[in-house]
Amino acid sequence: MIRTILIVEDTETCAATLELALAGIPGVEVSLARTAAEALRVLGDGTKPVCAVVTDLNMPRMDGFELIRQIRAEGSRLPIIVTSADTDPRTPERTFAIGADAYFAKPYSPSLVRRKVEQLLNANRNSEA
Repeated sequence: MIRTILIVEDTETCAATLELALAGIPGVEVSLARTAAEALRVLGDGTKPVCAVVTDLNMPRMDGFELIRQIRAEGSRLPIIVTSADTDPRTPERTFAIGADAYFAKPYSPSLVRRKVEQLLNANRNSEA
């Protein structure tokens, strides 16, 4: 069964970069949501088995912080990786405090994001076995 990595990013170039970096992970497909609300719909409808979320923080209407809070409020242990251009030095700590599993400041290395996603997916798979 193919699992889905959900990228939540409103900037086209960032979304495309992440999509290219993550597309080659075996056994997964990449899906894109432009807003946090769209991401919650994808997660809630169950048509795509999402195995990880890679999200930006600064998005219109609902930001990535609220997205993470809502995912965790549902009790989900889905791996959540944050990519952000936020310059507040407290931001990484804030994301971890609400349940993010990894944080990458923009500009980030797409290969490092991919490596972290693969690491979290493997850890999740091992804990489910």
